[in-house]
Amino acid sequence: MAETEQNDKPADSEQKETVESTQDVKETTNNPEVGIENLKVLENIEVKLTVEVGSTDLKIRDLLRLNEGSVVELERLAGDPLDILANGVSIAKGEVVMVGERFGVRFTEVTNPADTVKKL
Repeated sequence: MAETEQNDKPADSEQKETVESTQDVKETTNNPEVGIENLKVLENIEVKLTVEVGSTDLKIRDLLRLNEGSVVELERLAGDPLDILANGVSIAKGEVVMVGERFGVRFTEVTNPADTVKKL
């Protein structure tokens, strides 16, 4: 019986360590300051920002018939906000503006950063 008691004690201490580790992880993920510090590490990483005007589905035969002057109707209505994507993940809605001689985009609605991170 003495051997059984000794074997049970390490298992109890391992379980206790696991519970404490889980609590540490929960405290880290629930602490907004730690999350902000983690994001600062990512600040210098470049991402591709894309503005999506609209989309449509075409059959290959229709695609092959396109030439100069062809018009393809998109599934978005004129005046609808455009989707702004960072590396393919929707982060905001916006509208086209002119910046000098170039196009730009004005952000009109930004998604919650916590929701964006969950999509990743």
